[in-house]
Amino acid sequence: MIAVIDYGLGNISNVTRAIKHLGYEVVLTCEEAEMMSADAIVLPGVGHFKDAMVSIHSKGLDQILKKIDGTPIIGICLGMQLLFEHSAEGDVDGLGLVPGNIVPIQTSYPVPHLGWNQLHSQHPLLQTDVYFVHSYQAEMSEHVLAYANYGTQVPGVIQYRHYIGIQFHPEKSGEHGLAILKQALKGGFIDD
Repeated sequence: MIAVIDYGLGNISNVTRAIKHLGYEVVLTCEEAEMMSADAIVLPGVGHFKDAMVSIHSKGLDQILKKIDGTPIIGICLGMQLLFEHSAEGDVDGLGLVPGNIVPIQTSYPVPHLGWNQLHSQHPLLQTDVYFVHSYQAEMSEHVLAYANYGTQVPGVIQYRHYIGIQFHPEKSGEHGLAILKQALKGGFIDD
């Protein structure tokens, strides 16, 4: 069973539909017991970082997520950014589950980064075109498994321990996006 966290700012229906399409049972939840018993947890998100963190704190989700050890936690789009320590968007702390910060995309290209872009990676599954919509990005680090070029390197997939971040929308990225989502739900792209 996959737990999709419903904290009020998410692309819940599209992500849920994609996970069900992959053959998984899905529960929308904010309940600790359901998250603790899940095979994987998905933190979706669309919107402003600060609003998302206010909602997460008000529901106690930050404390629940910090208790979970070993179960894949997959952040998608804003959900990926929330996994990090701090964001320049609203100058607010994130969940602190992944080292690093979220910063504005610094490029001469139009922002937001909107549309299809190619991922670059050593991992064959992550060498594909995917659909992005975002104005902020994670800083490049050793945890970045795939990035897109957008006048600068923009992290597309990160993994740190059992935390997996997908900056693009896998549910809008065709069969390749679904394959990436499926691998993330299975535990990610690296062995600890």
